[in-house]
Amino acid sequence: MSFREPLLLLGLALVPIALAAYVVAQRRRRRFAVRYTNVDVLAGVAARSAWTRHIPPMLALLALAALLVALARPERTVAAEQRQAMVVMVTDVSGSMRATDVQPSRLFAAQEAGRALAEKLPRDFRLGLVSFGHAASQIVEPTTDKQRVRAGLDGLRPGGGTAMGDGLALGLQAARTPITNELGLPQRLPAALVLLSDGTNTAGSEDPLTVAERARTLRVPIYTVALGTATGTIEHTRRDGSTWTEPVPPDAAALQEIARVARGRFFQAVDTQRLTEIYRNLGTRLATRREKQEVTAAFAGGGLALLVFGMVAAMARGGRLP
Repeated sequence: MSFREPLLLLGLALVPIALAAYVVAQRRRRRFAVRYTNVDVLAGVAARSAWTRHIPPMLALLALAALLVALARPERTVAAEQRQAMVVMVTDVSGSMRATDVQPSRLFAAQEAGRALAEKLPRDFRLGLVSFGHAASQIVEPTTDKQRVRAGLDGLRPGGGTAMGDGLALGLQAARTPITNELGLPQRLPAALVLLSDGTNTAGSEDPLTVAERARTLRVPIYTVALGTATGTIEHTRRDGSTWTEPVPPDAAALQEIARVARGRFFQAVDTQRLTEIYRNLGTRLATRREKQEVTAAFAGGGLALLVFGMVAAMARGGRLP
């Protein structure tokens, strides 16, 4: 919980002061009672009201605390439905995506997951596709036509190095492209990037962390997914026809750092099912946004209710207010 006017919470210092004043008053009362000579009558009255007399003032103190909190305008963070947004998939198509440690291949798993994300996103969300191998390329600009995105996914082919930074930069540019709203005016939508890679940045001119810092400044979170296992390999063929095997483990640490810097979230997938599940969940997550909702009325109402209960308790007990 947060507060729009946190300085007003200093008023809560009145509560312990009022409590201390009440305790002092009760002690003075006891000193006066000792002077009363009819001890039998006094004992009978004290037995009947030993603790119930404290209920009305305690309710009044709680009411005071609730009303003081209400003055500070408390807020809670809730998940609200997001009508429109821009999501760009930035997908690795480097040669290591041919690895088959993720069956039937890493690239096939990425294509399946991309289709799942397209299916889960709301209809009015714009989805784009950027691929990167030795260079970055915008396959589909952000669009509400999810069929175009599926066709773009189907056309992905693996090959080349890993220009991850260039891919992120191109994806960020696409995500920040204004659209024309109903009034014919340019408008930027809330945006997010979904970066999937299975390797380390080895090509291109952009540094992935520098792009991540830019994305954080522009409030575009980057959700990163490390695809593959530590034992993943691909085979290369020499000119003489012989082959050699290259290990291609995913660089999970780099992807985790990108997500941290850009205030997104990091995921790791070692099979097609897990990757598809991650993308489906991302579709649900991106369809909502976190927003603050003021709950002043709840605290004010609670404070007034406590005051009423205190008044009723006081009247029921002795026919007077505390």
